[in-house]
Amino acid sequence: MIVWINGAFGAGKTSTARELVDLIPNSTLYDPELTGGFLDLLLPKKRREEVDDFQDLPVWRRMVVDTAAALLAEVGGVLVVPMTLIRQEYRDEIFGGLAARRIEVRHVVLTPEETILRARVDGRAAAEDDPEGAERARLWCHARIEPFRAALDWLAADAYAVDNSRLTPAETAEVVAEAVHAGLAAPCGIVQTPEPTGETLAAGVLLFDEQDRFLLVDPTYKPGWEFPGGVVEPGEPPARAGMREVAEEIGIELDSVPRLLLVDWERPQPPGYGGLRLLFDGGRLPSAEADRLLLPGAELRGWRFVTEDEASELLPPVRYRRLRWALRARERGTVLNLEAGVPVG
Repeated sequence: MIVWINGAFGAGKTSTARELVDLIPNSTLYDPELTGGFLDLLLPKKRREEVDDFQDLPVWRRMVVDTAAALLAEVGGVLVVPMTLIRQEYRDEIFGGLAARRIEVRHVVLTPEETILRARVDGRAAAEDDPEGAERARLWCHARIEPFRAALDWLAADAYAVDNSRLTPAETAEVVAEAVHAGLAAPCGIVQTPEPTGETLAAGVLLFDEQDRFLLVDPTYKPGWEFPGGVVEPGEPPARAGMREVAEEIGIELDSVPRLLLVDWERPQPPGYGGLRLLFDGGRLPSAEADRLLLPGAELRGWRFVTEDEASELLPPVRYRRLRWALRARERGTVLNLEAGVPVG
């Protein structure tokens, strides 16, 4: 299990985490800031300078998941992780990766009053020996208070909030420990299938509205929008897998087996293994049917019908290429065979 302590810079995450490991039996502290520091040594300088925050590096997000999983495999018990996460898509990616490894996350956010938070940041800077460096750090932390406040909308629904405005780190840790023990800080609802150990077969379904737009869904467990669908289970017909995923994800039972539009071979790209990706035409949903779309909160955050142009802003490039060829196949009434997004044969 992981207890993830979120909060603005200066909210007291790390000091609370240090106290918390003494209150939760068999717990270990893991600070992802260390992983960010390693990347300063590992990455070419040019690549590191391309981003202001190491969280914007995909390799950092992957390494956080891998490191947490490796630590838990080594020491077991509970991992206490103090780390600010205000980009919901980054939280989705990291927590989704942990869920894929069957690692439960209890998400806690510290919410001191803004005036107290700013005073703490200023006080910490005043105690530093390097005045110039301390001032840069102080301004950096102050600049990130407002983005954190803006993120509270989704954090309030996702995490157990602890107002530690007038609590010491030890007192805050006691509140967090009790919330975890009592189940108030419940397991995060993100779910994910186990990570593949080899190539996979996946089936997606395109569903159209009466304006010929198609449906995309926004998963909670990974960045980017997606077609309804998922991995085909062993012994399961691919088209039936697509129908099952549509029913599970959005509550729509398809009346007939969808028609195949394309088969795309996705090349292995570490850490992924690639495999075959199938897209099916699930037909048109009448407006009354579309109004009945249901979203399981643990897996999907939202849905929308979009045009091909709109999809280019939402889908990752590999899925957008697949979509474009699927739409061409639908127009021509044919089936296309793709290799890494390029038609062959």
